[in-house]
Amino acid sequence: MCAGDAAARVFPYGTRHRSVNDLGNQFVPFHAQLWDLLHGRAEGGLLFNWRSGYGMSFLPDLGTYLTSPFAVLVGLFPRADIDLAVYVVTVLKTAAAAAAMTWLLRTQRRGPWWAAGLLGASYALCGWSVIEASYNPMWLDGLIAFPLLCLTGEWALRGRRILLAPLVVAVCWTANFYTAYMATLGAALVLLVRVVLTREGVRARLPVIARAAGTTVLGIALSAPVLLPLFLSSGQAYPGWVKEFRPVSWADLFARLLPGTYSFSSPAVFVGTTTLLLVAALPFHRAVPARTRLWWAGLTVAVALSLQWAPTHLAWHLFATPNGSPYRQTFVLAGIAVIAAWTGLAAGLPRPPALAAGAGVLTAAALWAYDSPLVTTAGYALFGGGLALAAAAWWALRHRRLAWPAAGLLALVLLTQAAATTAYGHKGTLGGLDDYPSWGPAHTARAAALAGAEGWPAYRTDPGRPALTGNDPLLLGGEGGSYYSSHTPDVFTRTMVALGAGWTSRGRNVQSLDNPVTDAVFAVGARLRPDGTVRRAEVPPLVTTRPPGPTLSYADDSPFANQELLLGARVYEDPLAPGVCRAGTEAYLWAPEYNATARLADGPAFRLNGNAPRNRAALQPLGPSRGESSALVFDAAAPPRWTLSCLDRTRLDTAVAGLRATAATSVRVGSSEVRATLPPGTTGTAVLSVPAIAGWTCDGRPAAAHLGLVAIPLSPGTTTVSCAFRPPGLVPGLAVAAVAAAIALVTALRVRARRQVSGPG
Repeated sequence: MCAGDAAARVFPYGTRHRSVNDLGNQFVPFHAQLWDLLHGRAEGGLLFNWRSGYGMSFLPDLGTYLTSPFAVLVGLFPRADIDLAVYVVTVLKTAAAAAAMTWLLRTQRRGPWWAAGLLGASYALCGWSVIEASYNPMWLDGLIAFPLLCLTGEWALRGRRILLAPLVVAVCWTANFYTAYMATLGAALVLLVRVVLTREGVRARLPVIARAAGTTVLGIALSAPVLLPLFLSSGQAYPGWVKEFRPVSWADLFARLLPGTYSFSSPAVFVGTTTLLLVAALPFHRAVPARTRLWWAGLTVAVALSLQWAPTHLAWHLFATPNGSPYRQTFVLAGIAVIAAWTGLAAGLPRPPALAAGAGVLTAAALWAYDSPLVTTAGYALFGGGLALAAAAWWALRHRRLAWPAAGLLALVLLTQAAATTAYGHKGTLGGLDDYPSWGPAHTARAAALAGAEGWPAYRTDPGRPALTGNDPLLLGGEGGSYYSSHTPDVFTRTMVALGAGWTSRGRNVQSLDNPVTDAVFAVGARLRPDGTVRRAEVPPLVTTRPPGPTLSYADDSPFANQELLLGARVYEDPLAPGVCRAGTEAYLWAPEYNATARLADGPAFRLNGNAPRNRAALQPLGPSRGESSALVFDAAAPPRWTLSCLDRTRLDTAVAGLRATAATSVRVGSSEVRATLPPGTTGTAVLSVPAIAGWTCDGRPAAAHLGLVAIPLSPGTTTVSCAFRPPGLVPGLAVAAVAAAIALVTALRVRARRQVSGPG
């Protein structure tokens, strides 16, 4: 993998950065937040994140992106090297997957250690790993989990490691539940074949299956403190893109058996020609019992077919077609193929007729792929050359004096093909996906400016727009409104959209609002501007009050009226004429579907990025109006929906002064709690400028909501309010884990006692 990165001149070996798609937009920023947590510099803790989205639950994000045992290694690097830290973690995970698979193979059957290592490396360097998972490091935890979960099956088969096995399952599911789920399904299939082939009769098989099932259930239960909040958070997230699964053509699928191919929407099933040849030769390998050949070849084919059938596709993906890459379970097929290859090799080297038959099968698959647009001349050359060399090397291993040169040749074929596949994959990913710059001088300058303006918790400091990533507050610092996660809450997205915010990723990547009205209601007292300067403003504190009144709700398609409703005062006025604001006011344009530049006639142009339904353009400040000379100009065809409104700063200053006069006199903020002191005689509702996501309790009761923000109805005489956040599902998850731990411990002690009693006898 490193050789392929170097050949492609990709970070850290060249000038081309690798921060594409969610790697640069999510994983690197979340690891930066983890770095800050490890060094005591983060606003918030394990349960709550004060930096993003004006206050978000953090435990679900932690469980989704950061609970891998390898993640904490980023703390060993300087923060400015966060991209390098994530890359090193990626490489280490890949190496760990190779080691875990090697361990599994050597546990299942005896065989040459170097061959087990070679097959383990081919698994870790499969096409799915180097092309897809390398840009989604959390998926690599599934690559490690599959052989580890298969190991727990081996322990169940032999009645060993009663206490360790549930712990391994728990670590795998905590590291990344999504790919661990797929790995668990795959490991169950592997165990089923192992039980059928090594145990005769129902009485011998059922105890093994029961032990494995119990181990898995206990392990998943041990991870419940992370899993349960994560699942509940997913249910409260803004709805993602619902996509119907469409299988690729068989020509495309067979094309992905070849090295040097790339496609975002097809399964990267390449596992090295050396491994593929052993798999293809297995049905013809007469040293392996026919029943064993049938079961392992059948399982490999069945899993391959399951990739293409909609019902099994849904079963692999937790019954929801994923956004983006639709073949995320491909690593399980790679793992089963490697186990099948080892099954044949452990029985002895395949004879030339078996190798010839296997080569014929692979050649037929390659010819079937000829019409696929995914194949390349270089890919065919790598495949054909690798197949010939691999066949020759496996044959040469039958001669003792040629053994080490042949083993070296097999390793060279694997590494060459994997490096070429990695380099070719970079060409596709860097050319076809969104990209985000690696940490550089611009990041350093922005981070320094934000640190210099920091005033938390007296006020928030927003990293501003345009952003470098969807999670700039995590990456750069501050306490902003932008937030991008698989767990972006529905209430947060809808509240921000009602106020005029933009989004990408169909509502999961919510952008901050560059607007003084929303800055006032969210206590943003400092905002980084595009030129690197900081705009400061007097704003109310985090806790303000509203007078008694009826329950309010936002109007559709009226962000300016909604902002006034949340502020509690009229601060905008209508244009004097269409597209013309009164001189002295500030023009703001709302055009959520507009995808071009707009400007005032005497001002600079501003880009709006509306591309429904994927992108929604944010409410855009256009600058001060000078009257008729500052008429609105669309540099492309005007969108069907747009509104221009004119902000009166004097009115806004008056409204802010009113909020400050009745706001909390002191606010103390902890990692996941807030305590505020109110002026004597305060009535109505106290409003905490935090989205009203599930999990907030105030004064011992579930928090209320005021226009999407946390609210506390005030009783007569109330002078203090106290709110705390606890992720829904955390307490039940802890209870489930405690029960599971007790059961696992009692079971282990009983087994140990039984063995001690039976031992002397």
